[in-house]
Amino acid sequence: MKNNEKILVVGTTSDYIDWLRRTGEGRGLFLTDPQVRRQAKEPAPEAKEEILCGLTDVGLIRMALRDHLSQWNMILSGITCFDCESLGLAAFLAEDLDLSFPSVESVRICRDKYTTSSRWLKRSVRTPRFMLGRTPYDAADFREKIGRPCVLKPVSGSGSELVFRCETVNGCQRTARTLLQGIQERKENRLYKAATDCFLIEEFIEGVEYSCDFALQNKQVEIIRLTRKVKAPSAPFGTTMAYIPTTCEAEGLPPLEGLLAKAAQALGLSRALCMVDFLFSGDEVVFLELTPRPGGDCLPHLLQYAAGLDMLKLALDFAGRTGLDLPGPAAAVGSVGLRLHADRAGRIKEISTELLEKDPRVKSIHLIRQNGHLVILPPEEYESWYLGHVLFTPDPLSDVEGQCEELARLLVVDIEASEP
Repeated sequence: MKNNEKILVVGTTSDYIDWLRRTGEGRGLFLTDPQVRRQAKEPAPEAKEEILCGLTDVGLIRMALRDHLSQWNMILSGITCFDCESLGLAAFLAEDLDLSFPSVESVRICRDKYTTSSRWLKRSVRTPRFMLGRTPYDAADFREKIGRPCVLKPVSGSGSELVFRCETVNGCQRTARTLLQGIQERKENRLYKAATDCFLIEEFIEGVEYSCDFALQNKQVEIIRLTRKVKAPSAPFGTTMAYIPTTCEAEGLPPLEGLLAKAAQALGLSRALCMVDFLFSGDEVVFLELTPRPGGDCLPHLLQYAAGLDMLKLALDFAGRTGLDLPGPAAAVGSVGLRLHADRAGRIKEISTELLEKDPRVKSIHLIRQNGHLVILPPEEYESWYLGHVLFTPDPLSDVEGQCEELARLLVVDIEASEP
């Protein structure tokens, strides 16, 4: 790769930019929202490394990108993206610049959960029964029809935000009102503005949930990591407390490569780094969500520590068509990524990791909040209650889920009620 060849990184966060500046060998050119840069704690890149531009006006973005490449005598050899809300922009720019990336249409399909489920159903990829809802009565009718608990979620959201499990017909109706209100309150958020008047209704399927990163190219799948999710016992439905790296053999899962290829190709993907969530229920793999980006949250830190695998750098390699040197899912086995959440709303008066630091199982602590931080709990808000993560090596003689709960309690957080 020549010195003037760059990989365009579209719309990512300041911590990822700082990470890639340290490990990406100068290959990244960052297209960044000015607000992200204003709020960043990390040092700003040099002027030639970053284009500061709002991410909603495509005309201005194209002009700013063209001017920057001309000013610094750069050419683009690839494009990548780590954030769901910027995938559509990345796909458009890739087509405009003739760079390898999932198409605009395939990204649209992946970002629309109803269309994703419809494609999977049509192509015999196992997914929960589902329906597009527009009113609370739709949710109630679906629950009555299938006679099972339901899951309600936004069509275009991400993660566990505004995802609810409903047990009864009346519960579905009440929850749908909460969901629709939450979507309306987020209508200016790029994640939600594409679908603010509808939601997805799914049957709830009992099973163990997994998250997986894989590379799809030349009609072949190579699994990068496989993690079992530990659900938080007293948190909102869908909240992941921890990720446990594992293998198909250890979990009794069938070979996944063919299933993953079929699921991705059904959504129009032919070459992509993908993240997928699925359930293993009985002897079936049931797909929940698939998106053409690698998993985020604490996962890059976990893979870096446990397997020596830099997922962010890997994304640059994939975008630049550099050969991938993958250690395989087994390389990360033996470590756990534990996510830390506040248990009440208010302003953090003091946060202490002293007890965690003394525990011999703990290998790394990464807090993203400090004293003075205001915590707002779901469903009103889903970001501020996340405090950071811990990487630890579990005691092999004890239950891992129990150790997660035990270690989470060692984070001391003094929160005082905020003024109304």
